[in-house]
Amino acid sequence: MGFGWKVWFCFCFLLLLGLLQGARAEHQYYNVSRYRGKKQVSGCSLFQGKWVFDASYPFYESSSCPFIDPEFDCIKYGRPDKQFLKYSWQPDSCNVPRFDGVDLLGRWRGKKIMFVGDSLSLNMWNSLACMIHASVPNAKTSFVRKDPLSFVAFEDYGVTIYLYRTPYLVDIVKENVGRVLMLDSIKGGNTWKGMDVLIFNTWHWWTHTGKSQPWDYIQYGESLLKDMDRLEAFNRGLTTWANWADGNVDTSKTRVFFQGISPTHYEGKDWSEPKKSCYGQSEPLSGPAYPAGSPPAAAVVNKVLGTMKTPVYLLDITTLSQLRKDAHPSAYSGDHSGTDCSHWCLPGLPDTWNQLLYAALVM
Repeated sequence: MGFGWKVWFCFCFLLLLGLLQGARAEHQYYNVSRYRGKKQVSGCSLFQGKWVFDASYPFYESSSCPFIDPEFDCIKYGRPDKQFLKYSWQPDSCNVPRFDGVDLLGRWRGKKIMFVGDSLSLNMWNSLACMIHASVPNAKTSFVRKDPLSFVAFEDYGVTIYLYRTPYLVDIVKENVGRVLMLDSIKGGNTWKGMDVLIFNTWHWWTHTGKSQPWDYIQYGESLLKDMDRLEAFNRGLTTWANWADGNVDTSKTRVFFQGISPTHYEGKDWSEPKKSCYGQSEPLSGPAYPAGSPPAAAVVNKVLGTMKTPVYLLDITTLSQLRKDAHPSAYSGDHSGTDCSHWCLPGLPDTWNQLLYAALVM
């Protein structure tokens, strides 16, 4: 009888210990999952590192990709130097896995991926479509390029990659007074639902003024304003997006990424070369830091993402992109007059953004 009681006690003790360990492991996994979702992958900070010369780049030739918008096709429009194509991003604490389009298609088989944002989202969408196409050049594809919704479908795999163009994420509405930027309205969000992966981006247009500004008034709550501090407007608009995501994204089905702030290189003083711009630049900056520091918009993104209950992985591409003063179309942009120091050549820097997206998905 005594022996049986001891066996039973030991059994109950081991069962309780197992449950406690399982609960602890589950708690640890939850914390790691949240941390991975917002900061890093497997103990590796993907976004701290340096650019190194890599003769194995680029991933594709622009002439072989049918999806590139003319404004990004620098080689086609006469850029004479090609060294900018030969750099890879090397994190300090790990190696980034080489992009594998076949593997990515296998992981995404039957799924829908959507980029949502401005022309930097277009830049990244073009890049990913070209990178995958280079891996499966004979795969059957469908390609529709329209505003606001475009897509590339890799039909053999059932994978569709969408682009939804919306420069501010929040709505611009035509009213009697004119075009109104609605800081607390996201009607376009109905199109974003049901995706398996969402990659959001905005900032590029928040600084536009004069004729390039696509709105006449800003509305927030009951206030109709002729203008307001642009960082404050950005913060309010991004908070509206965050609330939309928290209320509409099914995290059991959908993974959410935010494409960090993409920098411009119009002012050479930002990297200690006054009176210069991106034109004629042929090499990245060396070292891990950018002389001008982080743009204020990046702090707004970090702040807003930190308030969300929805896990959002920040593709923190700001600093590594600031170092690439050499990677813009500058004068070699078919759809732009003047010097373009805000978008990026393809092949080029957005390929690295997508390689880091791939790393975030597989590491």
